Amino acid sequence: MAMLETTTVLGALRGVPSGNPDVSVFKGIPFAAPPTGDLRWREPQPATPWEGVRDASSFAPVCPQTDFEPGSFYDREFYHALAASPMSEDCLYLNIWTPAASKGEKLPVLFWIHGGGFVHGAGSEFPFDGNTMAKRGVLLVTFNYRLGVLGFYAHPALSAASPTHASGNVGLLDQLAALAWVRDNIAAFGGDPDRITVFGQSAGAMSVQVLLASPLARGMMAGAILQSGGGFFLNNRSMTLRKAEQDGKKLMKTCGVDTIEKMRALPVEALFDGVRTLQKESRGRAPAMGPLLDGHLIPQDPSKAICAGEASRIPILAGSLADEGNALGGSRDITLAMAAGSCVLAAVWPHITDKPAWHYHFTRKAPGDEYGAFHSAELWYVFGTQSRAWRPWEPIDAELSERMVGYWTRFAATGDPNGEGLPGWPAFTDDAPLTLEIGETTAPFRIGQNAEIQAVADKVTASLPG
Repeated sequence: MAMLETTTVLGALRGVPSGNPDVSVFKGIPFAAPPTGDLRWREPQPATPWEGVRDASSFAPVCPQTDFEPGSFYDREFYHALAASPMSEDCLYLNIWTPAASKGEKLPVLFWIHGGGFVHGAGSEFPFDGNTMAKRGVLLVTFNYRLGVLGFYAHPALSAASPTHASGNVGLLDQLAALAWVRDNIAAFGGDPDRITVFGQSAGAMSVQVLLASPLARGMMAGAILQSGGGFFLNNRSMTLRKAEQDGKKLMKTCGVDTIEKMRALPVEALFDGVRTLQKESRGRAPAMGPLLDGHLIPQDPSKAICAGEASRIPILAGSLADEGNALGGSRDITLAMAAGSCVLAAVWPHITDKPAWHYHFTRKAPGDEYGAFHSAELWYVFGTQSRAWRPWEPIDAELSERMVGYWTRFAATGDPNGEGLPGWPAFTDDAPLTLEIGETTAPFRIGQNAEIQAVADKVTASLPG
Protein backbone atom coordinates (compact mmCIF):
# COMPACT_ATOMS: atom_id res chain seq x y z
CA MET A 1 0.00 0.00 0.00
CA ALA A 2 1.43 3.34 -1.05
CA MET A 3 1.56 6.16 1.48
CA LEU A 4 -1.45 8.45 1.77
CA GLU A 5 -0.03 11.01 4.18
CA THR A 6 3.31 12.76 4.38
CA THR A 7 4.86 15.99 5.62
CA THR A 8 6.73 18.50 3.47
CA VAL A 9 8.66 21.58 4.53
CA LEU A 10 5.41 23.55 4.16
CA GLY A 11 3.13 21.21 6.08
CA ALA A 12 1.33 17.87 6.09
CA LEU A 13 -0.54 16.46 3.06
CA ARG A 14 -3.17 13.80 2.59
CA GLY A 15 -3.28 12.18 -0.86
CA VAL A 16 -5.60 9.59 -2.36
CA PRO A 17 -5.26 6.17 -4.01
CA SER A 18 -4.73 6.63 -7.74
CA GLY A 19 -6.97 3.74 -8.72
CA ASN A 20 -4.26 1.26 -7.76
CA PRO A 21 -3.63 0.39 -4.08
CA ASP A 22 0.10 0.36 -4.77
CA VAL A 23 0.13 3.93 -6.09
CA SER A 24 -1.04 7.12 -4.44
CA VAL A 25 -1.33 10.63 -5.85
CA PHE A 26 -0.97 13.99 -4.15
CA LYS A 27 -2.62 16.73 -6.23
CA GLY A 28 -2.65 20.50 -6.06
CA ILE A 29 0.48 21.00 -3.94
CA PRO A 30 1.56 24.67 -3.91
CA PHE A 31 5.21 25.16 -4.90
CA ALA A 32 5.06 28.97 -5.01
CA ALA A 33 2.86 31.80 -3.81
CA PRO A 34 -0.14 32.73 -5.98
CA PRO A 35 1.26 35.09 -8.68
CA THR A 36 -1.68 37.47 -8.37
CA GLY A 37 -2.07 41.18 -7.68
CA ASP A 38 1.32 42.76 -7.12
CA LEU A 39 2.99 39.38 -7.82
CA ARG A 40 1.74 39.27 -11.42
CA TRP A 41 4.88 39.13 -13.62
CA ARG A 42 7.19 38.87 -10.61
CA GLU A 43 9.60 36.00 -10.01
CA PRO A 44 7.89 33.10 -8.19
CA GLN A 45 7.84 33.65 -4.43
CA PRO A 46 7.88 30.95 -1.72
CA ALA A 47 4.56 29.34 -0.90
CA THR A 48 3.07 29.98 2.54
CA PRO A 49 3.22 27.09 5.06
CA TRP A 50 -0.09 25.73 6.34
CA GLU A 51 -1.27 24.19 9.58
CA GLY A 52 -3.03 20.89 9.92
CA VAL A 53 -3.27 18.34 7.11
CA ARG A 54 -3.90 19.80 3.66
CA ASP A 55 -6.23 17.87 1.36
CA ALA A 56 -4.37 16.87 -1.81
CA SER A 57 -7.11 14.97 -3.61
CA SER A 58 -7.93 17.43 -6.43
CA PHE A 59 -6.05 19.12 -9.23
CA ALA A 60 -5.61 22.88 -8.94
CA PRO A 61 -6.99 25.27 -11.57
CA VAL A 62 -4.99 25.49 -14.79
CA CYS A 63 -3.13 28.66 -15.67
CA PRO A 64 -5.15 31.13 -17.79
CA GLN A 65 -5.03 30.37 -21.52
CA THR A 66 -7.25 30.96 -24.49
CA ASP A 67 -7.81 30.28 -28.18
CA PHE A 68 -8.37 26.54 -27.92
CA GLU A 69 -10.08 26.53 -31.32
CA PRO A 70 -12.99 24.19 -30.50
CA GLY A 71 -13.12 21.28 -32.92
CA SER A 72 -9.52 21.70 -34.06
CA PHE A 73 -7.19 18.72 -34.17
CA TYR A 74 -5.43 19.37 -30.86
CA ASP A 75 -8.65 20.39 -29.14
CA ARG A 76 -10.11 17.01 -30.03
CA GLU A 77 -6.93 15.13 -29.15
CA PHE A 78 -5.95 16.79 -25.86
CA TYR A 79 -7.52 20.14 -24.96
CA HIS A 80 -11.29 19.55 -25.04
CA ALA A 81 -11.35 18.75 -21.32
CA LEU A 82 -8.70 21.32 -20.44
CA ALA A 83 -10.74 24.12 -22.00
CA ALA A 84 -13.57 23.31 -19.58
CA SER A 85 -11.29 23.20 -16.53
CA PRO A 86 -11.35 26.00 -13.93
CA MET A 87 -8.70 28.64 -14.71
CA SER A 88 -7.02 31.01 -12.31
CA GLU A 89 -3.87 33.06 -12.00
CA ASP A 90 -3.49 31.19 -8.71
CA CYS A 91 -2.21 28.12 -10.56
CA LEU A 92 1.33 27.31 -9.38
CA TYR A 93 0.72 23.80 -8.09
CA LEU A 94 2.20 20.38 -8.75
CA ASN A 95 1.07 16.74 -8.57
CA ILE A 96 3.01 13.67 -7.44
CA TRP A 97 2.29 10.00 -8.12
CA THR A 98 4.27 7.67 -5.85
CA PRO A 99 4.48 3.91 -5.34
CA ALA A 100 6.45 4.35 -2.09
CA ALA A 101 4.99 2.92 1.10
CA SER A 102 7.07 5.23 3.26
CA LYS A 103 9.71 7.92 3.24
CA GLY A 104 13.31 6.98 2.66
CA GLU A 105 12.81 4.58 -0.24
CA LYS A 106 14.83 6.84 -2.56
CA LEU A 107 13.00 5.94 -5.76
CA PRO A 108 13.86 7.65 -9.06
CA VAL A 109 11.79 10.66 -10.14
CA LEU A 110 10.48 11.82 -13.53
CA PHE A 111 9.74 15.56 -13.60
CA TRP A 112 7.42 16.41 -16.52
CA ILE A 113 7.28 19.80 -18.28
CA HIS A 114 4.20 19.99 -20.49
CA GLY A 115 4.18 21.44 -23.99
CA GLY A 116 1.66 23.69 -25.69
CA GLY A 117 3.74 26.38 -27.35
CA PHE A 118 4.15 28.24 -24.03
CA VAL A 119 0.51 29.35 -24.35
CA HIS A 120 -1.46 26.17 -23.65
CA GLY A 121 -1.35 23.13 -21.39
CA ALA A 122 -1.32 22.01 -17.77
CA GLY A 123 0.07 19.28 -15.54
CA SER A 124 -3.43 17.80 -15.31
CA GLU A 125 -3.95 17.08 -19.02
CA PHE A 126 -5.57 13.78 -20.00
CA PRO A 127 -2.39 11.95 -21.07
CA PHE A 128 -0.41 12.80 -17.93
CA ASP A 129 -1.07 10.15 -15.31
CA GLY A 130 1.61 8.49 -13.20
CA ASN A 131 0.02 5.10 -12.54
CA THR A 132 1.89 3.20 -15.24
CA MET A 133 5.27 4.73 -14.39
CA ALA A 134 4.74 4.25 -10.66
CA LYS A 135 4.13 0.54 -11.24
CA ARG A 136 7.73 0.49 -12.52
CA GLY A 137 8.99 2.03 -9.28
CA VAL A 138 9.31 5.63 -10.50
CA LEU A 139 7.63 8.76 -9.12
CA LEU A 140 6.01 11.15 -11.61
CA VAL A 141 5.74 14.89 -11.00
CA THR A 142 3.60 17.18 -13.18
CA PHE A 143 2.94 20.88 -12.62
CA ASN A 144 1.62 24.15 -14.02
CA TYR A 145 3.65 27.18 -15.04
CA ARG A 146 2.51 30.61 -16.18
CA LEU A 147 1.70 30.81 -19.88
CA GLY A 148 1.41 33.38 -22.65
CA VAL A 149 1.23 37.02 -21.62
CA LEU A 150 1.23 36.08 -17.92
CA GLY A 151 4.36 33.98 -18.21
CA PHE A 152 6.44 35.76 -20.85
CA TYR A 153 5.66 39.49 -20.71
CA ALA A 154 8.71 41.77 -20.70
CA HIS A 155 8.76 45.51 -20.09
CA PRO A 156 11.50 47.99 -19.12
CA ALA A 157 9.68 48.83 -15.89
CA LEU A 158 9.52 45.16 -14.90
CA SER A 159 13.21 44.70 -15.65
CA ALA A 160 14.14 47.79 -13.64
CA ALA A 161 12.18 46.56 -10.61
CA SER A 162 13.57 43.01 -10.76
CA PRO A 163 16.52 42.06 -8.53
CA THR A 164 18.01 40.38 -11.61
CA HIS A 165 17.31 43.38 -13.90
CA ALA A 166 15.40 41.08 -16.25
CA SER A 167 11.81 40.28 -17.15
CA GLY A 168 9.88 38.10 -19.55
CA ASN A 169 10.78 34.59 -18.38
CA VAL A 170 8.67 34.14 -15.25
CA GLY A 171 7.03 31.06 -16.79
CA LEU A 172 10.45 29.43 -17.02
CA LEU A 173 11.33 30.61 -13.52
CA ASP A 174 8.15 28.84 -12.37
CA GLN A 175 9.60 25.64 -13.83
CA LEU A 176 12.85 26.19 -11.95
CA ALA A 177 10.93 26.89 -8.73
CA ALA A 178 8.95 23.67 -9.14
CA LEU A 179 12.16 21.72 -9.74
CA ALA A 180 13.76 23.25 -6.63
CA TRP A 181 10.66 22.39 -4.57
CA VAL A 182 10.81 18.79 -5.76
CA ARG A 183 14.52 18.56 -4.95
CA ASP A 184 13.84 19.82 -1.42
CA ASN A 185 10.69 17.79 -0.74
CA ILE A 186 10.58 14.65 -2.88
CA ALA A 187 12.17 12.51 -0.16
CA ALA A 188 8.94 12.97 1.81
CA PHE A 189 7.18 11.02 -0.96
CA GLY A 190 9.80 8.27 -1.14
CA GLY A 191 11.75 9.88 -3.99
CA ASP A 192 15.48 10.37 -4.42
CA PRO A 193 16.47 14.06 -4.83
CA ASP A 194 19.69 12.92 -6.49
CA ARG A 195 17.82 10.99 -9.22
CA ILE A 196 15.50 13.53 -10.79
CA THR A 197 15.16 13.19 -14.56
CA VAL A 198 13.60 16.21 -16.25
CA PHE A 199 11.58 15.45 -19.38
CA GLY A 200 9.30 17.38 -21.67
CA GLN A 201 7.74 17.50 -25.11
CA SER A 202 7.59 20.31 -27.70
CA ALA A 203 7.71 23.56 -25.67
CA GLY A 204 8.42 21.31 -22.70
CA ALA A 205 11.49 19.90 -24.48
CA MET A 206 12.60 23.43 -25.32
CA SER A 207 12.27 24.17 -21.61
CA VAL A 208 14.40 21.14 -20.79
CA GLN A 209 17.11 22.49 -23.09
CA VAL A 210 16.93 25.84 -21.27
CA LEU A 211 17.42 24.06 -17.94
CA LEU A 212 20.30 22.03 -19.38
CA ALA A 213 22.05 25.22 -20.48
CA SER A 214 21.12 27.50 -17.56
CA PRO A 215 23.61 28.01 -14.73
CA LEU A 216 20.64 28.33 -12.35
CA ALA A 217 19.65 24.67 -12.84
CA ARG A 218 23.13 23.20 -12.51
CA GLY A 219 23.25 20.22 -10.14
CA MET A 220 19.47 19.82 -9.93
CA MET A 221 19.02 17.11 -12.58
CA ALA A 222 20.40 13.59 -13.01
CA GLY A 223 19.16 13.08 -16.56
CA ALA A 224 17.07 14.73 -19.28
CA ILE A 225 14.66 13.57 -21.99
CA LEU A 226 13.76 15.89 -24.88
CA GLN A 227 10.77 14.84 -26.99
CA SER A 228 10.17 16.74 -30.26
CA GLY A 229 11.96 19.95 -29.38
CA GLY A 230 15.06 21.35 -27.75
CA GLY A 231 17.48 20.15 -30.43
CA PHE A 232 19.66 22.26 -32.71
CA PHE A 233 17.89 24.06 -35.55
CA LEU A 234 18.84 26.19 -38.52
CA ASN A 235 18.39 29.96 -38.19
CA ASN A 236 17.61 29.70 -34.47
CA ARG A 237 17.51 33.35 -33.43
CA SER A 238 16.43 33.74 -29.82
CA MET A 239 14.40 36.76 -28.72
CA THR A 240 16.47 39.35 -26.85
CA LEU A 241 15.33 41.11 -23.70
CA ARG A 242 15.51 44.53 -25.36
CA LYS A 243 13.30 43.43 -28.28
CA ALA A 244 10.82 41.76 -25.94
CA GLU A 245 10.66 44.91 -23.81
CA GLN A 246 9.76 46.93 -26.90
CA ASP A 247 6.97 44.45 -27.66
CA GLY A 248 5.87 44.85 -24.04
CA LYS A 249 5.61 48.61 -24.44
CA LYS A 250 3.47 48.13 -27.56
CA LEU A 251 1.17 45.77 -25.69
CA MET A 252 0.77 48.23 -22.81
CA LYS A 253 -0.24 50.93 -25.28
CA THR A 254 -2.65 48.55 -27.02
CA CYS A 255 -4.24 47.75 -23.66
CA GLY A 256 -4.87 51.45 -23.13
CA VAL A 257 -2.81 51.95 -19.95
CA ASP A 258 0.51 53.61 -19.20
CA THR A 259 1.99 51.95 -16.11
CA ILE A 260 2.81 48.46 -14.92
CA GLU A 261 0.56 49.01 -11.91
CA LYS A 262 -2.37 49.60 -14.26
CA MET A 263 -1.39 46.55 -16.34
CA ARG A 264 -1.43 44.46 -13.17
CA ALA A 265 -4.93 45.74 -12.42
CA LEU A 266 -6.35 44.68 -15.78
CA PRO A 267 -8.47 41.52 -15.97
CA VAL A 268 -6.74 38.61 -17.65
CA GLU A 269 -9.18 38.71 -20.56
CA ALA A 270 -8.21 42.33 -21.26
CA LEU A 271 -4.59 41.21 -21.57
CA PHE A 272 -5.60 38.42 -23.94
CA ASP A 273 -7.59 40.90 -26.02
CA GLY A 274 -4.55 43.17 -26.21
CA VAL A 275 -2.36 40.30 -27.41
CA ARG A 276 -4.91 39.33 -30.08
CA THR A 277 -5.16 42.92 -31.30
CA LEU A 278 -1.41 43.38 -31.47
CA GLN A 279 -0.92 40.04 -33.26
CA LYS A 280 -3.58 40.98 -35.79
CA GLU A 281 -1.97 44.36 -36.42
CA SER A 282 1.47 42.79 -36.86
CA ARG A 283 0.20 39.78 -38.87
CA GLY A 284 0.85 37.32 -36.06
CA ARG A 285 4.44 38.28 -35.33
CA ALA A 286 4.20 40.20 -32.05
CA PRO A 287 4.30 40.16 -29.14
CA ALA A 288 6.72 37.30 -28.52
CA MET A 289 5.38 34.81 -25.98
CA GLY A 290 8.16 32.42 -25.13
CA PRO A 291 11.72 32.16 -23.77
CA LEU A 292 14.03 35.10 -24.29
CA LEU A 293 17.68 35.89 -23.64
CA ASP A 294 17.31 37.66 -20.32
CA GLY A 295 20.94 37.60 -19.17
CA HIS A 296 19.91 35.71 -16.02
CA LEU A 297 18.13 32.41 -16.51
CA ILE A 298 19.19 32.33 -20.18
CA PRO A 299 22.49 34.24 -20.54
CA GLN A 300 22.89 33.13 -24.17
CA ASP A 301 21.14 30.98 -26.77
CA PRO A 302 20.92 27.48 -25.21
CA SER A 303 22.36 25.85 -28.34
CA LYS A 304 25.39 28.14 -28.19
CA ALA A 305 25.76 27.55 -24.46
CA ILE A 306 25.79 23.79 -25.00
CA CYS A 307 28.39 24.10 -27.78
CA ALA A 308 30.51 26.23 -25.43
CA GLY A 309 30.46 23.46 -22.83
CA GLU A 310 28.19 25.40 -20.48
CA ALA A 311 25.66 22.66 -19.88
CA SER A 312 24.74 20.18 -17.18
CA ARG A 313 26.92 17.10 -17.62
CA ILE A 314 24.23 14.44 -17.47
CA PRO A 315 23.00 11.70 -19.86
CA ILE A 316 20.22 12.64 -22.27
CA LEU A 317 17.63 10.91 -24.43
CA ALA A 318 16.23 12.82 -27.41
CA GLY A 319 14.08 12.19 -30.46
CA SER A 320 11.21 13.14 -32.72
CA LEU A 321 8.33 11.72 -34.75
CA ALA A 322 8.05 10.75 -38.41
CA ASP A 323 5.13 13.09 -39.19
CA GLU A 324 5.68 16.06 -36.86
CA GLY A 325 4.32 18.58 -39.36
CA ASN A 326 1.06 16.79 -40.24
CA ALA A 327 -0.97 18.41 -37.46
CA LEU A 328 1.04 21.65 -37.57
CA GLY A 329 0.03 22.90 -40.98
CA GLY A 330 1.35 19.96 -42.95
CA SER A 331 4.89 21.26 -43.34
CA ARG A 332 7.53 18.67 -44.16
CA ASP A 333 10.14 21.22 -43.08
CA ILE A 334 8.94 20.95 -39.47
CA THR A 335 9.38 17.18 -39.51
CA LEU A 336 12.87 17.41 -40.99
CA ALA A 337 13.97 20.16 -38.60
CA MET A 338 12.80 18.24 -35.53
CA ALA A 339 14.48 15.01 -36.63
CA ALA A 340 17.73 16.65 -37.67
CA GLY A 341 17.84 18.92 -34.61
CA SER A 342 17.52 16.08 -32.13
CA CYS A 343 20.01 14.00 -34.12
CA VAL A 344 22.64 16.75 -33.99
CA LEU A 345 22.06 17.22 -30.27
CA ALA A 346 22.67 13.51 -29.70
CA ALA A 347 25.81 13.67 -31.86
CA VAL A 348 27.46 16.63 -30.11
CA TRP A 349 26.39 15.85 -26.54
CA PRO A 350 29.00 13.17 -25.70
CA HIS A 351 31.82 15.35 -27.05
CA ILE A 352 30.79 18.34 -24.95
CA THR A 353 29.75 16.68 -21.69
CA ASP A 354 31.45 13.25 -21.71
CA LYS A 355 28.00 11.82 -20.99
CA PRO A 356 26.06 9.45 -23.28
CA ALA A 357 23.10 10.32 -25.48
CA TRP A 358 20.43 8.06 -26.95
CA HIS A 359 18.39 9.02 -30.00
CA TYR A 360 14.99 7.76 -31.20
CA HIS A 361 12.58 8.29 -34.09
CA PHE A 362 8.91 7.42 -33.48
CA THR A 363 7.26 6.10 -36.65
CA ARG A 364 4.06 4.38 -35.53
CA LYS A 365 1.09 5.98 -37.30
CA ALA A 366 -1.63 6.57 -34.74
CA PRO A 367 -4.80 4.70 -35.77
CA GLY A 368 -8.05 6.53 -36.35
CA ASP A 369 -7.18 9.28 -38.83
CA GLU A 370 -4.68 10.31 -41.50
CA TYR A 371 -2.25 12.34 -39.36
CA GLY A 372 0.19 9.48 -38.82
CA ALA A 373 2.99 9.85 -36.25
CA PHE A 374 1.94 13.45 -35.59
CA HIS A 375 3.52 15.97 -33.21
CA SER A 376 2.55 14.80 -29.67
CA ALA A 377 1.30 11.35 -30.72
CA GLU A 378 3.84 9.63 -28.47
CA LEU A 379 2.36 11.11 -25.28
CA TRP A 380 -0.29 8.39 -25.00
CA TYR A 381 2.51 5.81 -25.29
CA VAL A 382 5.03 7.40 -22.92
CA PHE A 383 2.52 7.71 -20.09
CA GLY A 384 0.69 4.44 -20.78
CA THR A 385 -2.64 6.26 -20.94
CA GLN A 386 -4.07 5.02 -24.23
CA SER A 387 -7.31 4.05 -22.49
CA ARG A 388 -8.03 7.77 -22.07
CA ALA A 389 -7.84 8.50 -25.80
CA TRP A 390 -10.58 8.16 -28.39
CA ARG A 391 -8.40 6.28 -30.86
CA PRO A 392 -9.07 2.64 -31.92
CA TRP A 393 -5.78 1.27 -30.62
CA GLU A 394 -4.37 -2.02 -31.87
CA PRO A 395 -2.24 -4.63 -30.03
CA ILE A 396 0.98 -3.13 -31.43
CA ASP A 397 0.17 0.17 -29.70
CA ALA A 398 0.01 -1.47 -26.28
CA GLU A 399 3.31 -3.22 -27.01
CA LEU A 400 5.02 0.01 -28.04
CA SER A 401 3.69 1.78 -24.95
CA GLU A 402 5.13 -0.96 -22.74
CA ARG A 403 8.51 -0.49 -24.38
CA MET A 404 8.48 3.29 -24.14
CA VAL A 405 7.44 3.28 -20.50
CA GLY A 406 10.19 0.72 -19.93
CA TYR A 407 12.86 2.80 -21.66
CA TRP A 408 11.84 6.05 -19.96
CA THR A 409 11.64 4.59 -16.44
CA ARG A 410 14.88 2.60 -16.83
CA PHE A 411 16.61 5.79 -17.92
CA ALA A 412 15.26 7.57 -14.83
CA ALA A 413 16.44 4.75 -12.60
CA THR A 414 19.91 4.13 -14.05
CA GLY A 415 20.81 6.82 -16.58
CA ASP A 416 20.59 4.16 -19.33
CA PRO A 417 17.33 3.20 -21.09
CA ASN A 418 18.37 -0.43 -21.59
CA GLY A 419 17.00 -3.14 -19.37
CA GLU A 420 15.73 -6.69 -19.17
CA GLY A 421 12.97 -7.46 -21.65
CA LEU A 422 13.61 -4.39 -23.78
CA PRO A 423 15.08 -4.40 -27.31
CA GLY A 424 18.66 -3.14 -27.18
CA TRP A 425 19.14 0.58 -27.64
CA PRO A 426 22.77 1.56 -28.38
CA ALA A 427 24.02 4.99 -27.38
CA PHE A 428 24.59 7.43 -30.25
CA THR A 429 28.31 7.62 -31.08
CA ASP A 430 30.55 8.80 -33.92
CA ASP A 431 31.37 5.20 -34.84
CA ALA A 432 27.78 4.04 -34.53
CA PRO A 433 25.34 6.96 -34.99
CA LEU A 434 22.34 4.71 -34.41
CA THR A 435 18.78 5.87 -33.92
CA LEU A 436 16.16 3.62 -32.32
CA GLU A 437 13.07 3.35 -34.49
CA ILE A 438 9.96 3.05 -32.33
CA GLY A 439 7.25 1.82 -34.63
CA GLU A 440 5.95 -1.37 -36.20
CA THR A 441 9.36 -2.77 -35.29
CA THR A 442 11.80 -1.53 -32.68
CA ALA A 443 15.31 -1.63 -34.07
CA PRO A 444 18.34 0.67 -34.40
CA PHE A 445 19.16 2.20 -37.77
CA ARG A 446 21.44 4.93 -39.11
CA ILE A 447 19.69 8.25 -39.54
CA GLY A 448 21.76 8.66 -42.71
CA GLN A 449 19.46 6.12 -44.33
CA ASN A 450 17.04 9.03 -44.65
CA ALA A 451 18.75 11.39 -47.06
CA GLU A 452 16.38 14.31 -46.33
CA ILE A 453 17.02 14.23 -42.58
CA GLN A 454 20.74 13.74 -43.05
CA ALA A 455 20.99 16.70 -45.42
CA VAL A 456 19.36 19.02 -42.87
CA ALA A 457 21.49 17.57 -40.06
CA ASP A 458 24.65 18.26 -42.07
CA LYS A 459 23.61 21.89 -42.57
CA VAL A 460 22.84 22.29 -38.88
CA THR A 461 26.19 20.77 -37.90
CA ALA A 462 28.04 23.08 -40.29
CA SER A 463 26.33 26.11 -38.72
CA LEU A 464 27.32 25.29 -35.14
CA PRO A 465 29.91 27.48 -33.40
CA GLY A 466 33.27 25.79 -32.88
